[in-house]
Amino acid sequence: MVEVSGSAPSPRTQRAGQRPGGTGPRVTKRRAETRERLLAAAFGVFAERGFGRVGIEEVCEAAGYTRGAFYSNFDSLDELFFALYEQQAGHTLAQVNEALAGASADEGLPALIDRVVNALRIDRTWVLVRTDFLLHAARNPEVAAALIRHREAMRETVQPVVRDMIDPAAMPPGLREPQALTAAIIDIHDAAAAKLLLEPDLTALRPWLRDLLTALLSPSR
Repeated sequence: MVEVSGSAPSPRTQRAGQRPGGTGPRVTKRRAETRERLLAAAFGVFAERGFGRVGIEEVCEAAGYTRGAFYSNFDSLDELFFALYEQQAGHTLAQVNEALAGASADEGLPALIDRVVNALRIDRTWVLVRTDFLLHAARNPEVAAALIRHREAMRETVQPVVRDMIDPAAMPPGLREPQALTAAIIDIHDAAAAKLLLEPDLTALRPWLRDLLTALLSPSR
């Protein structure tokens, strides 16, 4: 029977090794490795079977750990997914930063868009996992609210990159606020990811993504 994520109380806060005063456990190299193995195993089983069809036991079995090891790192499968979400968002931001790091001061916006689009490595497997979780969140208001908070945090992280690339004053009125412009760019990225589910050819996807970003970010006249 598949365990409903987030439904069971967690012994995580009662485990041994917690610091005095309830400040949380000391993070050791071994603990970090355990967490990474759990994340990698969960990614694999979520991709193979779907988020809603996997329980904590299956994740533990795939990682080679007990439920105790799981609960020493995560309260629920929902929390584990959000750790994956942050990990994947970090990968994407690193790709963008790496692409822009080599840009010269005189490069125009089309060249910067090319740099970013060519650097992005949209992982279709992650898109599958994320889509499954989105459906789960759509049926669970508390999970949906948490997902919205994570998306807002991601937008805040991306905003400085957008400000460095684009002059907001050159955008249409509805996109002159950094928050709105960043949200629109992320929405286009998400649309490209969704397209990849049915048309799994990243090479063909890049021109489509480039055209959309160019249309959005070209200065208004």
